[in-house]
Amino acid sequence: MTIISRFVSIILSVSLLFLIFELVRRRKLKEKYALLWFFTGLVILALAVFENLLAALISLLGIKLPINGVLFLGVFFIILINLHFSMAISNLAEQNKKIAQKLSLLEIQIKNIRG
Repeated sequence: MTIISRFVSIILSVSLLFLIFELVRRRKLKEKYALLWFFTGLVILALAVFENLLAALISLLGIKLPINGVLFLGVFFIILINLHFSMAISNLAEQNKKIAQKLSLLEIQIKNIRG
């Protein structure tokens, strides 16, 4: 990794961490989702600062070109984040369904009370 790409990676990862912190502080992002993003930012920062860690990880995965390893790790993290949010959306859809059913029951009870 060249010094410029390393510097840009460090700046971007620190900026990501700062952005996440600000979004949580302004109540635009919930803490439970922020943890995943903080972890992602810290991993990016660690891989940018400790170049040997990135080289060892890429070597362990059997990838020959470092850029392919970075791309692979990026796609892997995106898949994990998408899986996490899919689980959250599924949970919200189930809660929404239950609330709609309870509302329907309450509306029926109100109709029966009014006559």
